[in-house]
Amino acid sequence: MAPTRRSLLAATAGLGLPALLPGAAGAQTRWQCATAYPDGNFHTRNLKQMVDEIAQATGGALQIQMHTNASLLPMPQIKRGVQQGQVQLGEVLISVYGNEDPFFEVDSIPQLVTSTAMARTLREKARPFVEARFNRQGLMVLYEVPWPPSGLYTLVPVPTIETLRGTRMRTFNTMTNRFATLLGATPTLVQAAEIPQAFATGVVNAMVTSAQTGVDSSAWDFAKVFTPIGFTRTFNTIFVQRRVFDALPAAQQAAVKDAAEKAQTRGWAMSDEAAQTMQATLGARGMTVMQPTPELLTGLAGIGRTQAEEWVTRAGEDGRRVLTEYRAATGQA
Repeated sequence: MAPTRRSLLAATAGLGLPALLPGAAGAQTRWQCATAYPDGNFHTRNLKQMVDEIAQATGGALQIQMHTNASLLPMPQIKRGVQQGQVQLGEVLISVYGNEDPFFEVDSIPQLVTSTAMARTLREKARPFVEARFNRQGLMVLYEVPWPPSGLYTLVPVPTIETLRGTRMRTFNTMTNRFATLLGATPTLVQAAEIPQAFATGVVNAMVTSAQTGVDSSAWDFAKVFTPIGFTRTFNTIFVQRRVFDALPAAQQAAVKDAAEKAQTRGWAMSDEAAQTMQATLGARGMTVMQPTPELLTGLAGIGRTQAEEWVTRAGEDGRRVLTEYRAATGQA
């Protein structure tokens, strides 16, 4: 006898449940993950290893599909995408969201952090405040990893900050936008994946970013000089929607947390390694790697002090507390 419409509906109604009920026997949960960086970037490779380790630790019960190089969502939309459930896991340069909350810009204050040890201290002070903000939005921070120190990419040597006056500078967050303005440059917001095109079309002719991003964008095609000025150790934050994490069985939750902890440790080491290897790659591809002059560093320090004062007025009491504690811990008080 042919099945009735009601029996067909009853038979098919549960077909999607395994993805929604990870506790069911033999069920498989699938998450989507969005990142704005290319496959060869050390952040992406680190995230991919975490994803693989989670799949292995859960026996394939939790599968995470990665979408790299802003192929699914551009950087400014990833955080909202996780909040709304378009994707379950995301990676962002946290300072990109400074317009949402100025506190997220603490790692973008120029010349505030000039070593890995200082970067660790700043993140130890700032992370609880970042986690609290994410928690209020239904998000959970998994781990955070810094970028290598940033440098200047230019067509000519930069002995002083006056050399940068009048340039068209690529920026990537509110703080670098303000930095360019204080230099007397014209700031233009350009996402990492769009850097080569922006230079090729003359939209920008200078930028400040890490050696890793320089290699990712083949900077030797459009710049001649790299000046490693330290500048910042900006952070990528990797996070998950709290609701979908809480829906996992306890064993899978533990697997995610364990893999994230390993990714954080591994990522810091990869960042320090990238600082050396990527800068060497720039030189090997024909760029002049020129150490900063004392005059340039003095000028940058002055801009950094200005931006730190401005940031505190916008970031409020939380920002003032973190900056005060950080400076005390690093002997800058």
